[in-house]
Formats: sequence, C-alpha cells, structure tokens
Amino acid sequence: MAEHSVTVENTLQALLSEKKYTTIRDILVTMNPADIAAVFSGVEPEKQPLLFRLLPKELAAESFVEMESEDQEQLIRGISDKELRQVMDELYVDDAVDIVEEMPANVVQRILAQADPEMRKEINEILQYPEDSAGSVMTTEYVKLTPDMTVGDAILRIRRTGVDKETIYTCYVLKNRLLVGTVSVKSLLLAPSDLQTIDSIMDTNLITVSTHTDQEEVAQMMSKYNLLAIPVVDGDNRMVGIVTFDDAMDVVEEETTEDMEIMAGMTPSDKTYLKSSPLDLFIHRIPWLSLLMISATFTGIIISQFEKKLEALTCLAAFIPMLMDTGGNSGSQSSVTVIRALSLGELEFKDLGKVIWKEVRTAVICGLVLSVLCFGKVMLIDRLLMHNEDVSLMVAVVVGLTLAVTVLCAKLVGCTLPMLAKKLGFDPAVMASPFITTIVDALSLLVYFGIATTLLKL
Repeated sequence: MAEHSVTVENTLQALLSEKKYTTIRDILVTMNPADIAAVFSGVEPEKQPLLFRLLPKELAAESFVEMESEDQEQLIRGISDKELRQVMDELYVDDAVDIVEEMPANVVQRILAQADPEMRKEINEILQYPEDSAGSVMTTEYVKLTPDMTVGDAILRIRRTGVDKETIYTCYVLKNRLLVGTVSVKSLLLAPSDLQTIDSIMDTNLITVSTHTDQEEVAQMMSKYNLLAIPVVDGDNRMVGIVTFDDAMDVVEEETTEDMEIMAGMTPSDKTYLKSSPLDLFIHRIPWLSLLMISATFTGIIISQFEKKLEALTCLAAFIPMLMDTGGNSGSQSSVTVIRALSLGELEFKDLGKVIWKEVRTAVICGLVLSVLCFGKVMLIDRLLMHNEDVSLMVAVVVGLTLAVTVLCAKLVGCTLPMLAKKLGFDPAVMASPFITTIVDALSLLVYFGIATTLLKL
C-alpha cells in the first residue's frame, strides 16, 4: 500500500476549500508564528485575508512579522484599516520599521496612517539612521529603571510595563537619560530585600554601541560577550534603544548571505531563490560575469604575446589550465580564510605582516609538495603513458617550478587584497574568489612563460 504524506499546508488548503473555518482556527492557534507565515506563502493571495482574520490578534501580529515581504504587502492590500491598526498596535517598533523599509510608498503611507502617533514618531526617528547601522535595527521598547528605585518598585514596574517591551530579562538604569547601569531580572528576584535600591545591585561595567556603529560589528559584540541585548547610545551617551539577540541573528544571516553572494560573483539580492525570477537572477549575475569576462582579456593578451614561443614547444600549452586552476584555488583558500577572520573581528590591518608571514610559510610547504607531485605526474603520465616525446625532463622541471611559484604568489594575493580592501573601506568579500582568481591567472601565465623562456631558451 502506498504511503501518503499529508502536510499541514495541504490540510489547511483542503479545510479552506470546504469552509471549515472553526477547524482551521483550532489548528492555527497551536502553531508557531513562523510556521503560520510559511502556510501563508502557499495560500492564494485572495484567501490570505480570510485566513488572517481567523487568527487571534496577538498571534496574527507575530505571524505577520515572520512573513515574506511579498506576502505582507499582499495581506495589507487585502485587509481593512481597522485590522491593519490592530496589527500595528501589537508590533514592536523595530519590526514595524523592518516592514516599512520593505514596502512600496503607497503601502507605507497606509501603514503609518494606522500607527498611533507615538509609534509613528519612533518609526520616523529610526528611519533617519544610516542603513546597516545599530540605530536602524534597534528597538526603543525596553525596561527603564532609576538608580534610587527599590527592588520592589522595579519588579512592580516590570509587571505593569513589561508586556509592551521586547525583552524584560535585562533592565536599563537611567539617570537623566544617561545609561548608568544594567540589572537582570534574576538579580531583582534574588535580591536579599525588596527595599534594596537598584544602584546597590546594578552592573556598572557597561558594554554599549553607538547609533552609527555598523550592524555587523554589533552582532559580533553580542556574540563575543554573550549578550541577549546590547544598549544603543547617542553621541552624548544618552540611551536611545537596544539591539536584541533575534535582530543580531538576522544581521548575521544577512551579512553572511551577502558575503557568499559577492564571493560567488553576484551582486546581493533581498529575495530568496524561489522568489527570484530568471530576470532577477540575470540582473544580479550579469555585472560580475561581464566584468570577469573583460578582465580575462588580460590572460588572453599574455598568451598571445608568447604565441610564437608556444609554437616552438606546443606541449607547454597543455599545462596552462592546471597551473591557472591550482593558482586560483590557492588564492581562494587564502582569501576565504582571511575574509572570515576579518568578518569575525579576529584580524585587523595591523596584522598584515603576521598574515603574510604565515601564508608564505604555508605556500612554501604547499608549493613544494605540489611541485613534486606535479613533476611525477608530468614524467609518468604525460611522457611515459601518453608517449609525448616533447615532454622532457626540463619541461617537467619548468612546470613543477612554475607551480611552486604560482602557489606562493596566489597565497600572497589572496591574503593581502581582502585586508587592503578592508583598510580602504571596501567590503573584503569583493576581493574574493572571482577577482583574485583573475589576478592569479595573469600572474601564473607571466611566471610560467618567464621560467620557460629562461630555462628552455625559447
């Protein structure tokens, strides 16, 4: 008997067609908001508002935040102003900002019109911060305490206001809007007395970021210090918000995806693969493909310059792909290692000397091993097994020596270019595999023909 796998999405689709709304609601309220958002992606646009209206108000808002921007836009267009206002009332400010940034202008106007004046003001303030800065990803909803407040009063304030805050696990102690300390809920609950003042138990060893700190650096700091949230202060050390761990995770995913796309020779895209049309993929891929095609012209020029020497000993041409591929791979290994270290904050430009020295030693070891293997391969396969009389002992020496020098050059290029890019304010990933490979290809040809001309007297 064949086995059938019935998914929740298929079940809900069937129930929708049968108009069994009570059953649908009973299923949805047991699901995680992220899973509900996935269900909406598979539902026809005209049925999304109906499905959305079956959700309890709070769950509806949580699910809305998890949806893809296309589904959010479609849903906003399908629900009433009253329903949109209810959603906005349940959203945290940072989530509302993320949604506003993704929507077209006419949808944004409608969203802001349904937000209460206080939220609208906070959204506009956050939108003024530079893109990819701590200010652009922070939330202004956090628990504020004062140094002279008692533990009992602090716990009472958390009970009264905590429901509207994004996190209550860490509370922030302010004096005249200046951040003077932090205190955890654990410290409050375990305090010896409810009459103890906050300033006697708060932590004054503060770790903060400014509103203009790059979001990637914020995520790195939170990972380094194991923080659930990090306070954001302005130039006068006045606290303006916090960046929470879930937002930091989104930043890490976004930055990693961007680096991977750039390193693969593509301009970054905000859309997922399945949401991207062939035209979208074309637009993001063709600039790099065009640039690399044009840059490859240099390798063609080099080969054409040594064309007559290749005619004198045609067997040399057979080894060009191997030398270029090995050099490109060697450069990519170094660049990826260095880019990752730069992204994690393990390296700075002042470490360039240490990096070069380490890569030189690595290149010498790799180059020697590869050159010996290459020499054996040329003599055994190309000369003996393939009976190529043009492949002499000296040709094998030239190819092996070229391989060793190429690996050294490739490692140096691969480790230095990303660090130079970082120093000059560019994304190190731009100097990754495709670009470095093109440079190494040209260098490997110059080295190859230079050694061949010298040793083979071409």
